[in-house]
Amino acid sequence: MIEARHLRVLRAVATAGSFSAAARELGCTQPAVSQQMKALEASVGTPLVVRAGREIRLTQAGEALVRHAAGILAGLTAAEEEVAAIAGLRAGRVRLVSFPSGSSTLVPTALAALRAAHPGTRVSLEEAEPPRSVAMLREGDCDLALAFRYEGTAGAEEWDDLVVRPLLTDRLVALLPERHRLARGASLAIGDLADEPWIAGCPRCRGRLVEVCAGAGFTPRIDFATDDYPAVVGLVGAGLGVAVLPQLAVESVRPRRVRVVALEPAVRRQIVALTLPDLAQVPAVAATLEQLTRAAQGAARGAAPGVAGKGARETARGEQ
Repeated sequence: MIEARHLRVLRAVATAGSFSAAARELGCTQPAVSQQMKALEASVGTPLVVRAGREIRLTQAGEALVRHAAGILAGLTAAEEEVAAIAGLRAGRVRLVSFPSGSSTLVPTALAALRAAHPGTRVSLEEAEPPRSVAMLREGDCDLALAFRYEGTAGAEEWDDLVVRPLLTDRLVALLPERHRLARGASLAIGDLADEPWIAGCPRCRGRLVEVCAGAGFTPRIDFATDDYPAVVGLVGAGLGVAVLPQLAVESVRPRRVRVVALEPAVRRQIVALTLPDLAQVPAVAATLEQLTRAAQGAARGAAPGVAGKGARETARGEQ
């Protein structure tokens, strides 16, 4: 096997014309140069230099290897510099996948801070809900996934093979038309809305809504369903029904003619950042994780108690 250090010695010998001159150029001893040349010749199985008096002359094989060595060493140097840049966060790429309300709230703050701290790091963003986003991570289609799961639901083992960074505990809130009979209360039970027409959100949220309603003893009459949170809010504001959304989703739109009321007992979802164990060691991924954590802490401090009830959202601490 040809080693890069041997190629550097061969190139120095070819340039300097002797072992002693090559040793001075490389900052080592003449015996060390001679030993490495012998090792290189043993690797290729043929002489690379011959002595001509006090000078060294390359054989045909030596000349061929020197021609290739220039490109090999240049490519290796470029690779070393690129890896050093990535390790030092002067460069790097992170492929991030997030669910929509995370994309519009946590992600912008995190990526702005990342760019300010490490302008050479590039992040691409794609939207997907779990479990699709988690599958993309495992399939190698992204490096980092912003995901969520609801408290009290099965499937905690889904993430056992991943690095899990808890970010926020997000609370579900009720959205009512501003003239609704319950719109002025500080909180309500979901059973209070049993006879109302409903506007449902994304499939995952829709499924959770049905589960929560079932726990309260009724099946919601869903008149409209949409993945678009502004559309949910617009339909509620128009008086066409009521809805339940995560607080983070409500903050991604500007509710008009809508009142946001806390649900009691609380229904929560855990928002996390996920990555693979090996990827967690990549500097750009680790830096993005850190900025997402800081963005979540800022979002928790800035939660509006008057909108969704005091303590509607908390920063999750620790790792799973």
